[in-house]
Amino acid sequence: MASLGDIVAVPPVRAARDAGLLTAQPMFARLTATGVRWADGSRSDTDVVIWCTGFRPAPAHLAPLNLRGPRGRIPTDGTRALGEPRLHLLGYGDWTGPASATLIGVGRPARDAARAIAQLP
Repeated sequence: MASLGDIVAVPPVRAARDAGLLTAQPMFARLTATGVRWADGSRSDTDVVIWCTGFRPAPAHLAPLNLRGPRGRIPTDGTRALGEPRLHLLGYGDWTGPASATLIGVGRPARDAARAIAQLP
């Protein structure tokens, strides 16, 4: 029986998952100056966090970052959160790209985010 993850995963992602290169981790508790920290105190240095918010974004867990602007939205430049330049929000409503909260519409914002991330030092 197919699951939604099988439907939306492209072949390279499936191959990486099947090879054990993608492993699920619990949600981190917070962003730090150098990466992320989990509730148990463990850390990971992280250059970029890509948060795929989906059709109905629920970014309440990001509240401690104080990123919300007018009208309760997190201001972005494309997919990059203005208040936290290491955070990219994909699928975060139409303001990160036309129809970006849809599987078809997220293509361009995802490509643009990947290009921006690839240019990081």
